[in-house]
Amino acid sequence: MSGLMSNLDIMKAADAFPYPDKEPETYQATMGNLFELIWKDGQLLGYMLEAVVKKLDNTPDDIRRFVNINWEKRTVHAFELPTEPERTALVGRLMQHWRETGTFDILKGWRDELWPVYGSDDEILYSVERSGTGLLGVMRYGVHMTGYVRDQRAPHGIKIWVARRAANKSTYPNMLDNTVAGGLMTGENHLECIIREAEEEASIPESLMRSSVAPAPMVTYIYITDERAGGEAGQIYPETQWVFDIELPTDFQPWPEDGEVANFELQTVDQVQKELAEGQFKPNCALILVDFFIRRNIISPENEPNYSEIKQRLHRKLPFPGPHQVQASTTL
Repeated sequence: MSGLMSNLDIMKAADAFPYPDKEPETYQATMGNLFELIWKDGQLLGYMLEAVVKKLDNTPDDIRRFVNINWEKRTVHAFELPTEPERTALVGRLMQHWRETGTFDILKGWRDELWPVYGSDDEILYSVERSGTGLLGVMRYGVHMTGYVRDQRAPHGIKIWVARRAANKSTYPNMLDNTVAGGLMTGENHLECIIREAEEEASIPESLMRSSVAPAPMVTYIYITDERAGGEAGQIYPETQWVFDIELPTDFQPWPEDGEVANFELQTVDQVQKELAEGQFKPNCALILVDFFIRRNIISPENEPNYSEIKQRLHRKLPFPGPHQVQASTTL
């Protein structure tokens, strides 16, 4: 059994950013390599790697003149133009410049999807190319759904549809995944997003989604990337995931539609837990499944000694603004 991950290990792999009260030395060491991206009112927007800030310092003047770096305080003020469209265009020029010059490998996975950056809980300051969000260290929003079927012969009375990511994915290729997952684009509602993703990734009809999908409390955590993310390691990913479950008909077969998924397999809870312990799941997808098992009392205080810390890490308090702050106060 040596080398297998505990449920707490699984959580720490996804919620990897050190806590200042629990891990002060590791926290200080991590922060020593980061700059704070700050908005003009002092609001923290993200954590940028020092290597990224140095590249930002050497951008063309039409970008650089809108950037103020304080090397002593390790802060960055940037993109502070009057309107959201102007700011989005400026960030877009920066990302396109870095892409064209091959500055960062992460931009080789360019998606042509804009993701929002919030300055308050409901105000979008600007939008940024999806693959470049980690370069700014800003909040990322997504949707994840666990699809299951009832089977009284199976352990815990259910089986779970598990996806395997395509081998040609730029991020986490071949790893196991939730039934459906995707990123939330600027202006997109999270329910409409999961409905869209379900049809694109798993051929789940919109009518079935609207009649059967069930929302669950969102999860929040801070991930630190490694080489599996397809670019520079060490990027900071503060993330909020809107979580959904769906009980699927026993005769329904999810089917890959957009090429991002290689195949689906219907697995018992025991199979899923074994693969979780072996580290076969993409880290944040593993976190979603731990949350699913907690909500179904498969993981409980009676059988999990680290239950309280796991619950806390599922709903980490984040210092960044956005709609997660409003919903956290109403759902937890």
